[in-house]
Amino acid sequence: MSSPLVTLIVPVYNVASFLQNALDSISAQSFRNFEVILINDGSTDASPDICRAQVRADSRFHLIDKVNTGVSDSRNRALDQARGKYIQFLDADDWLTTDAVETLLHTAESTGADLVLSHFYRVAGTRMAQRGHIKKQRILTRREFAEEMMKAPANYYYGVLWNKLYRRSIIEAHRLRFPADVSWCEDFLFNLNYIEQVRLVAAVPKPTYYYRKREDSLVNANASLRRAVVMKRSTFDYYKELYQKLDLYEEQKGRVYSYLLSAAVDGAVGPLAPKLEEKPLD
Repeated sequence: MSSPLVTLIVPVYNVASFLQNALDSISAQSFRNFEVILINDGSTDASPDICRAQVRADSRFHLIDKVNTGVSDSRNRALDQARGKYIQFLDADDWLTTDAVETLLHTAESTGADLVLSHFYRVAGTRMAQRGHIKKQRILTRREFAEEMMKAPANYYYGVLWNKLYRRSIIEAHRLRFPADVSWCEDFLFNLNYIEQVRLVAAVPKPTYYYRKREDSLVNANASLRRAVVMKRSTFDYYKELYQKLDLYEEQKGRVYSYLLSAAVDGAVGPLAPKLEEKPLD
């Protein structure tokens, strides 16, 4: 059996109300040569049944069942099983545009970029807004990308997994995995470690992902002030190390430290978050 070009990794935990929409958005992709690894993290709702039905209906979908050990362990187990040249992540309560895989993959293959990232739609109830930071189609060196990142160090655009495409060869060569004891900002830490290994980054100013803002999400449930301070401190150390290795720390020191004071920006509520210009969902 030939290997798929892309492996999509979808952790699943008690998201029965949203899961089918996510799976349908994968099935509807304009590019077809991919595999999907669903990781059921001990769900107690109908999520496992939805996953099993999808696996029966489409041979590209595979299911890993396990006890509840958290999202980091789920993603790590999927990475161990992945066969694709590229890795793409999807949260089970979100969904993809129909050309998401094609857009990211074509950009990676045509530019040789080790990381591709796109804009996304932030969806809150019936409202939607396009979000992103790099506004033009660009190919950047690692150093140039790090300089852009420091302009908005806490922006979801840089920190999350789901608007990006990764080379699996880089992940495996450096044995990059998610810290199993971390359930908040684990994606940010993974990205910082990955960026350290890349040569070129491609920015696509086109949304490929619908991010659903849920008030009961894991991030919101865990985001106590004390926990936020602890995680900021941890990710700051990773940031500082990255910029030191790129010989950018002295130049960017002020912005690196401003990260400690900045709010996580996805258009979220908060005194440091920008006001959203939203439109109703069609």
